[in-house]
Amino acid sequence: MATITSLGAGSGLDLESLVTKLMSAESTPLTTLKKKTSAVETKISALGKLNSALSALQTAAGKMKPSVTQSASEKFAIYTATVANTTIASASATTGAVTGNYSLEVSQLAASHQIKSAGFASSSTVVSATGGTLSLSLGSLSGNSFTANSTLSIDISANATLADVRNAINNKGAGVTATIVNGTAGAQLVLTGPEGKDNTIQLSGLSGLAYDPTGTATSNFTKIQPPQDAEFTLNGIAATSSSNKVSGKIDGITLTLTAKTNGSPTTLTVGKETETEATKALQEFITAYNSANSTMKTLGAYNATTKTSGELQGNSTLRSAMSSLRAQVFGTTSGSTTSAYQTLSNIGVSVGSDGALTLDGAKFKAAIAADPTVVSNLIGNVGKAFDSTINGLIGTDGTVKTATDGLSKTVTSYQKQQERLQDRLVTIEARYRAQFSALDTMVSSLNASASYLTNYITSLNNSKNN
Repeated sequence: MATITSLGAGSGLDLESLVTKLMSAESTPLTTLKKKTSAVETKISALGKLNSALSALQTAAGKMKPSVTQSASEKFAIYTATVANTTIASASATTGAVTGNYSLEVSQLAASHQIKSAGFASSSTVVSATGGTLSLSLGSLSGNSFTANSTLSIDISANATLADVRNAINNKGAGVTATIVNGTAGAQLVLTGPEGKDNTIQLSGLSGLAYDPTGTATSNFTKIQPPQDAEFTLNGIAATSSSNKVSGKIDGITLTLTAKTNGSPTTLTVGKETETEATKALQEFITAYNSANSTMKTLGAYNATTKTSGELQGNSTLRSAMSSLRAQVFGTTSGSTTSAYQTLSNIGVSVGSDGALTLDGAKFKAAIAADPTVVSNLIGNVGKAFDSTINGLIGTDGTVKTATDGLSKTVTSYQKQQERLQDRLVTIEARYRAQFSALDTMVSSLNASASYLTNYITSLNNSKNN
């Protein structure tokens, strides 16, 4: 008998088709479960879209919030500082600056101490064959008394050239720069210290590289320029600075002095402007809100014509999110009890029939010009309110996060059920195949016996007829 390779091959019965139909019926619970899983996964994906839209809105709201160390007015303020005579100085302003005009007179600029060595042939050595350590100090000079504020030890190699000394000083990063000037006297080493009278240079420790600023000891360098502080007045008040970049003299203002006034004072003007940054923050918020509003409407929509629903149509989490955000739009106030600018509607924000927000630029401009502090507080409070509300939706314990986690657990449960059903179907199919294989074998055997008997009877009949 031939080996049966598929169901029905021996019997001629369509057993393979029968098994397929039986397994299709047995698979109905698995198919139903897969549909349920797909539906839940669709909701998870939709909640992901909601989460992304809310996250973008929270980011925009965060840009409206002042930090814990600043007021709302400081958050949106742009400070400016200008000097009338730009050849005298330039200025910049930061938070803390106070608007106003200041008279500036500069009588002396800060300068660095500069000294130069004697001239040398460019390749000649300036240090003995033993080398040594050069002590470089920066300090204060008072009469014939030098007081070091800092001292660095610089190793100089044996038989060092002027270039070797220059490199050793520069590589140390001592605040003193060294350069070689090739003049008519030969190659000369020029050292330049930091600005300010308390940065006088002193060199000691190596023969041939000594400099005593008091003039009481042997020096191998001579002074090119003495160190000095900048001297100036602001509104007639005298001040000094060790650097021509002056900070800390006027709150929030940094001055860079470039020339003396020579009896002709110039004016420093400090200004403050709020509208630009406040408008930018509010418009970005409105854009993000409208995007989130559009996403939520799409997720919860129902099209009566096509009879199709949004992925979260009727979902309580979505409804709660939409309600919470709408409540904050005009429910948040500036906190002022006297100003006319209490809510967003008072400063030009309106809501359309589709729930989208728009900003009346002219109305907002007028509002912030009339009461910049209160309007800034209102914008900051809206930012805080939305940040807090959205955190309650998508934060660690937020409703969107909780709903997503719950659905994810459902998917996991469904997947485990699918695995169990799949294993059961494998067992059932194996049983069906075993049973039908036995049937196929039995029918095949019966067919063979019938064929034998038919042939035998035919043979007997043929014998009788002959």
